[in-house]
Amino acid sequence: MELTWCLMAMDPFNQLVLTLVALSFLVFQGLFHAVSPWASSHVSSGFRQLSRKQKIEWNSRTVSTLHALVVGLFCFYILLFDDAVNLDPVWGDATLVKINVAITTGYLISDLLLILYFWAAIGDKFFVLHHLAALCAYYYVLGKGMLPYFANFRLLAEFSTPCVNQRWFFEVLGYSKSSKPNLANGVLMAAMFFLVRIMVMPFYYGRMYLVFGTQAIYRVSIGGRIAWILSSFCLDVMNLMWMRKIARGCFKVLHSGGRPKLRTYENRKAE
Repeated sequence: MELTWCLMAMDPFNQLVLTLVALSFLVFQGLFHAVSPWASSHVSSGFRQLSRKQKIEWNSRTVSTLHALVVGLFCFYILLFDDAVNLDPVWGDATLVKINVAITTGYLISDLLLILYFWAAIGDKFFVLHHLAALCAYYYVLGKGMLPYFANFRLLAEFSTPCVNQRWFFEVLGYSKSSKPNLANGVLMAAMFFLVRIMVMPFYYGRMYLVFGTQAIYRVSIGGRIAWILSSFCLDVMNLMWMRKIARGCFKVLHSGGRPKLRTYENRKAE
């Protein structure tokens, strides 16, 4: 009864946001458990040869790629055409941003639960930290409508995700690291990761610096400011760590004189 009363007392748009979070969670769970296994087995014959752990990670990465494409394109649209958010990055009309963040929140909760449940296959403490930091920051966006520009800007990072996942797909299917598809994807992955996660940092923190000391930022709660700054710092530290690994791997492959042997399914079974 108390939960029902709280929902009735909420603003209709906030009810819509909560509904979108719940629907997003259910959709991404359905994609992981049903759609990805079915589609992957029909699209790729190699999927049926994978181990149980590999299939779990395959489905997780498939869902991750779909999420990245949806919210990444929506994010890009908002940055280009949502004048309310771009002109007032702290308290601009957050309607479109809330919808996009709600989709991402549902995905993050879904993925976090999958990581914990299938820890032996896809467990990663850095991803848990990443998801928790993002969810903490998005709470203030969805609940208070604050800092919509910065919340949306962070979602630009999703454009690098498909290439990162594709690298894993190539590896598990036995593609040589020196194969043309793998090399092309590796270069694109390093370029996209640098472009949307590293190169944008000066613009992001420059805009953050500009709003400090303004009247608008003083209206943001202390908790909101702490969550915003702390989550941004944690996410970018991880981005720098990942960028270092990606750059070293890309450099090593491009400058390697050897040609790694193709790993077939029989090779992997023997390993």
